[in-house]
Amino acid sequence: MDAQAHLHELSLSLARLPGVGRRSAERMALALARKPDDADTLVRALNATREHVRVCTHCGSMTPAGVDPCRLCTSPTRDDTVLCVVEDPSDIIAIEASGGFIGRYHSLMGKLSPMSGQGPSQLRAEALLARLVGAAFSEIILAISTDVEGDATCSYIRELLDAQDVCVTRLAFGLPAGSGIAYSDSITLDRALKGRQSV
Repeated sequence: MDAQAHLHELSLSLARLPGVGRRSAERMALALARKPDDADTLVRALNATREHVRVCTHCGSMTPAGVDPCRLCTSPTRDDTVLCVVEDPSDIIAIEASGGFIGRYHSLMGKLSPMSGQGPSQLRAEALLARLVGAAFSEIILAISTDVEGDATCSYIRELLDAQDVCVTRLAFGLPAGSGIAYSDSITLDRALKGRQSV
């Protein structure tokens, strides 16, 4: 196999990662080929992650190998009455960094996306329903993105939860903090107006 073929294979592997397009993958592959020390560091990090990081079978968050359920699921200081449903474990990390939520989590590991072959059977929706059996959740927060696929996912999850005796809410959406009306798109402005609150 020649150099071009190796670079192409690496580019294809990198392009499978979320958010990495073909051109970005090609640039990454070339950068790694030019700097073998960076490639060695990346290989060590990948191997360490594969060996030491797992997905929590309970909530879907990242957890050290051998710690399952994760610390978020076993912490006695968290609120057992509120469950935050997210698309991806990275959303859990972002919400935790905000410091504004102390309940439990459930990652769906994606959202409905027919174009990407992601249907209901690929989501952890059945695991979500199983968690509600015998649980004390009084509210389920749908912290799903506000694009078309996110809206479809929220509708699907809402329908699944219709038979449950639980309040289902969705994150508020509107103008970002520190931003102005002139910089917002029409959909964001429409949702901000419809979701307005008394002051």
